[in-house]
Amino acid sequence: MSKIKILFVTPSFQSFVKNDINILQEYFKVTINHYPWQNKSLAPYYFILQFFSILKKILSVKYIVVSFGGYWSFWPSVLGKIFSKKVFIILHGTDCASIPEINYGSLRLPILKFICGISYRSAHCLLPVSESLAKTKLDFLPSLKAKNQGFQYHFPNLTTPYITINNGFSPDDWPWGEEINRLPHSFLAVFSNEQYILKGGDLIYKIAAELPESTFFIAGMSKPENMEECPKNLKFLGRLSQQELSHWYRKVTFYFQLSLFEGFGCALCEAMLSGCIPIGSNVNNIPQIIAKNGEILNVKCEKELVDLIKKINLRKDLDDLSMKSRTHILKNYSIMLRKNKLLELLSN
Repeated sequence: MSKIKILFVTPSFQSFVKNDINILQEYFKVTINHYPWQNKSLAPYYFILQFFSILKKILSVKYIVVSFGGYWSFWPSVLGKIFSKKVFIILHGTDCASIPEINYGSLRLPILKFICGISYRSAHCLLPVSESLAKTKLDFLPSLKAKNQGFQYHFPNLTTPYITINNGFSPDDWPWGEEINRLPHSFLAVFSNEQYILKGGDLIYKIAAELPESTFFIAGMSKPENMEECPKNLKFLGRLSQQELSHWYRKVTFYFQLSLFEGFGCALCEAMLSGCIPIGSNVNNIPQIIAKNGEILNVKCEKELVDLIKKINLRKDLDDLSMKSRTHILKNYSIMLRKNKLLELLSN
């Protein structure tokens, strides 16, 4: 029996996108539609190319799955509706937000918001990776003006149904090993140079000097060129391979997810799966991921974070918390849970 054909559209290939492709390829015949949309000067060219590419293939596929809302989701959604093909758009975060103050969110750009609006209305179903992407309020940064976020807020008349399917993670990719002795009073955060403010890099920089007995590591970025003085206990690890990152997850004791907005929190789940004890901001679904296995910072405040770190450093149950962090992710955010929900949706 031949496999059902699916067209998978994506602008990029992050690990969570690759996971979805691998899941679908196991049960469906998947054709991937990809252009380097990050090259903005060529986006109009790719927009035209994609139209003819989708038009050529659309009659031969049963479903169209789009990862991220954006320019690339317009033709799949519109043509899918015209040719009565079910289109599912997986929403990851930036496609549900508009935060001009920190230069974040696709929906802050009028043309892109217009494109996303048409895509979301034309789709058969939206698949946010977090319930908070439908609607949430950001109170973590008191001065933030754009507090209301989510596709239901930005598109109040949207009637397209949605089903939340959380991202999933494999314990094989992020092992928990007792063979590595964790560094005491050590903290890790993962983000790129472009995400320095969004992910709380400025807050980590400020507290490092106040906690000389602790060591802070930032993976994914190099030291900013404009950072003249860097505390000796703040280390920038640069870009790491998955194997290198896994090593650091198992080497440090705590993990920071101090985001101003967080579509899901993949690095947070990876770190917890590796046994890191999480400290996160009270934003989107971060509190749900952390649950009772770490600490939540309610407001972006240097003093409150320092007090919280001093408090958690004194806890006697850190080894227990480490194991509970891993267990919590295995139970609630496993790759098998996402796989089963995606397959159930497409099978029906």
